Amino acid sequence: MFELYNKGIKDTDPEVYATLKSELLRQQNQIELIASENIASLSTLNAQGSVMTNKYAEGYPGRRYYGGCEFVDQAEEIALDRVKKLFNCKYANLQPHSGAQANQAVFLALLQPNDTFLGMSLASGGHLTHGAKPNISGKWFNAIQYGVKKEGNDKDLIDYDEVESLAIKHKPKIIIAGASAYPRIIDWKKFREISDKVGAYLMVDMAHYSGLIAGKQYPNPVEYSDVVTSTTHKTLRGARSAMILTNNEEIYKKINSAVFPGLQGGPLMHVMAAKAVSFGEALDPAFEEYIKKVISNAKHLSEILVKRGFRIVTGGTDSHIVWLDLTPKKLTGDKAEKILEDVGIACNKNAIPYDPHPPKITSGLRFGTAAATSRGFNESDFELVGEMISDILDSLNSDEEEMKKVSQITKNKIQEMCNKYPIYNEAF
Repeated sequence: MFELYNKGIKDTDPEVYATLKSELLRQQNQIELIASENIASLSTLNAQGSVMTNKYAEGYPGRRYYGGCEFVDQAEEIALDRVKKLFNCKYANLQPHSGAQANQAVFLALLQPNDTFLGMSLASGGHLTHGAKPNISGKWFNAIQYGVKKEGNDKDLIDYDEVESLAIKHKPKIIIAGASAYPRIIDWKKFREISDKVGAYLMVDMAHYSGLIAGKQYPNPVEYSDVVTSTTHKTLRGARSAMILTNNEEIYKKINSAVFPGLQGGPLMHVMAAKAVSFGEALDPAFEEYIKKVISNAKHLSEILVKRGFRIVTGGTDSHIVWLDLTPKKLTGDKAEKILEDVGIACNKNAIPYDPHPPKITSGLRFGTAAATSRGFNESDFELVGEMISDILDSLNSDEEEMKKVSQITKNKIQEMCNKYPIYNEAF
């Protein structure tokens, strides 16, 4: 049995190896436009698949409940130093396993069951954990939901007047700012002013924007909020995990107790090492240039889709997100997602504000430019991507022969682009 420790997965488990190989080929041969995904560096993958997988480390650096933690302590301290520098904050907890758990930790630290908080509705671009009824956040607490403007020049934009009126009416303990499908800059300062008016904590979920913030192309909410949560992948391009940031020492202590032992046991130290690596990458000046390209590419993609007759929710983008309204083309998100995946473009169906269709169908698609930009796609490449998306979706109103023709042409173009920008010669 000891031979297992010196052999790779290809030799020891060909069945699982085949799934890994297939996923690698999918990533290499598809254009990834899912806004919550990115392509981590090989260094990040190496750290996450490292010997730190073997180590338990309940507790915090210097205060563990296990022996043998000298080097995992060092890895966590490196990660903490880097993330605090990256986001200009005093305190950080890097142990939550996911963004949802990070948000739950804040609730555990600052709320009691049935307390009231105010969050952005899922239907308007908010996240499931911001009070959606099926989620624990909507089951255990009195979650009041704000949305976006339904009409006018500021259609689809956050209705700050509604946020304020709901806050005054319901007196929430926490107001959550941040979104899962909102392409525009969020006014953190305005949320701070509303929170102060009603004596609420301001919590910002910056999961989608953290890389943009690290790259200095989006306002930093740490300056205005009581507590900030985020994933560490998405635009930040790190390991799949999460973090909680604050400048408030009292809140920091409550957060630490809420994460451990309140919500979970030991942290994933191999993931911690990978986060340290990716934070180091984000501190490099090259990361700022990368983020500038991510946003520029999103703007170019958006412009092409508008020229081709689609509507962009909020009218454009300030971020990596392009939120497409399919109603002008009389299409649904589920059908559009499937046909795009069939030709090699990965995206996700997404409800639009005041969507007449249920979440399993939707009237929209959500695109993101972070992953393809990591591969090297530039503005002209994204213009071509926009044309291909439009060609495929327009072909759905054609006869079957024309659809097949457009599909094959698009598949060929996508393969050429993927070959031009290869990723991972061998990732495992």
